Amino acid sequence: MSNLTIGLAILGGLILAGVVAHGAWSSRKHAPRRAQPDQATVPGARDESPNAPDDAPRDPVYNDSAPMPLAVPERRPGLDALIDVITPVVVDAPVSGDAALAAMPLTRRAGSKPFNIEGFNQATQQWEAPHKGQLYTAFQAGVQLANRTGALNEIEYSEYVMKAQAFADAINGAPEFPEMLDEVARARELDQFAGAHDAQLSFTLRARSAAWSPGYVQQNAARQGLVPGAMPGRMVFPASVSQGAPVLGLSFDAQAAMAEDPEQTALRAVVLSLDVPQVPRSEQPFVRMREVAIAMAASMDGLITDDNGQIIRVDALDVIGADLEQLYDTLDARDLSAGSASARRLFS
Repeated sequence: MSNLTIGLAILGGLILAGVVAHGAWSSRKHAPRRAQPDQATVPGARDESPNAPDDAPRDPVYNDSAPMPLAVPERRPGLDALIDVITPVVVDAPVSGDAALAAMPLTRRAGSKPFNIEGFNQATQQWEAPHKGQLYTAFQAGVQLANRTGALNEIEYSEYVMKAQAFADAINGAPEFPEMLDEVARARELDQFAGAHDAQLSFTLRARSAAWSPGYVQQNAARQGLVPGAMPGRMVFPASVSQGAPVLGLSFDAQAAMAEDPEQTALRAVVLSLDVPQVPRSEQPFVRMREVAIAMAASMDGLITDDNGQIIRVDALDVIGADLEQLYDTLDARDLSAGSASARRLFS
């Protein structure tokens, strides 16, 4: 074999090896980033957290390691004259909780509005949902004036009257219904206020280069205090109050989360959300939201954008925060403070 033939064979082998190596490098470059062993659990590991991208918003990040103290959970919300039509039901003699429960309607809604009945407990002298073994000296029925489906209308009010009347008849009670037109007008006014002061914020975190696997997203979100939610593709930042509504939500493609091999699926965006009226002001939810967004954008080489893909910068975040403070003040003045039982019901 001539030297020329040997040289060409060697050259061909080098070219082939280069093509294979380039293919492997390219495949690895474009593969979704995967979760890695947490450095905190690896002896001798160095902290090599990446810096924030040049064009990503920058702000101090406060990731408290100490657990939040748990407060006493709020009592289950009852009927509220501020957001409910309330109908007193007078009875001649105490009614047992067993009889009241047997008389309850099968569904607790009038159209799209929640419907409830409470009894005045003879022993505790408190309004409550009827319980077995208790005696009640009075009752009241109620239907919610408005929620995110709109204001209570005449048809829903009529359905409410039918259900409340049937309950009253079953316990030999006498209901005193308020005037329908007055209550429907009140519902429309409340719905207009709620519509003008409802705020549901979301940031989209978008990958700058390599995509993310679901595990990679979950690992980075967990480092910021988020925990798995009830549905695939969802994580939440839990409230400091036991059984309170989550402060924040993080969502991504549920199909990717349920894939046979999730680490092979690619995500290019996740959504961080805040339902403002559902979360108490004391939780500082927007402060948490911006901290989580900035920290995750930095650690995952991502960008913080709006729904249209436009980058959200720090000055814009400051404006949003100031606007939210005004919204909180308005809700407080209307006795519908964010996170209160009434606000959670109205904005649902």
